[in-house]
Amino acid sequence: MHSKPIRVALVNDYEVVVTGLLHMFANYTDRVQVVKLVAGREVRERVDIALYDSFGQLPPDSPRIEGVMGNPLVGRTVIYTWNFQPALVERARQQGVAGYLSKTLPARVLVEALEQVQAGRMVVSPAPKSANPTGGNWPGREEGLSYRESEVIALITHGLPNAEIAQGMYLSPNSVKSYIRSAYRKIGVVRRSQAVSWGMRHGFSSDYIRFDPEDVRPGGEASKSAS
Repeated sequence: MHSKPIRVALVNDYEVVVTGLLHMFANYTDRVQVVKLVAGREVRERVDIALYDSFGQLPPDSPRIEGVMGNPLVGRTVIYTWNFQPALVERARQQGVAGYLSKTLPARVLVEALEQVQAGRMVVSPAPKSANPTGGNWPGREEGLSYRESEVIALITHGLPNAEIAQGMYLSPNSVKSYIRSAYRKIGVVRRSQAVSWGMRHGFSSDYIRFDPEDVRPGGEASKSAS
């Protein structure tokens, strides 16, 4: 047990994602201190660990994750993801990430993994058997979208073609098409332009803001003003 909580920044481009993570740590404030939630911008306060949520993001060698890892205010960077393709895990190792953790980990196990990272160990959790996170949140969840369906819609909303989505998510083109079809049925659209419009109205455009945990109000809302 650490004498003081680990200082953690939660990083993703979607407000609903980082606030969902914040709530996962609510019962572990004696062990994890969330000092910054970062949506779309760099960490601007010294932290022990940046927990990088991969939702709607490119693979680990993207400029976004490189920016986090190159930030002198960040002690260690941990990737938090459902995608455990061996090539992605190995690439992340080569980049120097301090951890590669599954979104299916219960909050208690996630906290324990972060403590191991803070102690200097490289932690890679077992590959998940399901793509749906144990906790947290993602855009479209309340509309019935699964995690992968939601991520596909997020990438479509940002203008990525199917081939890039398949490559970035390490899925086959047919799998991507299957997720698109099932997502379209759930949100009631038939064309890509309609899906983009729906995504823009339902929180699938990145929130390029930065806010403090104390700004998060009950119910998962947060201040819209950048600090």
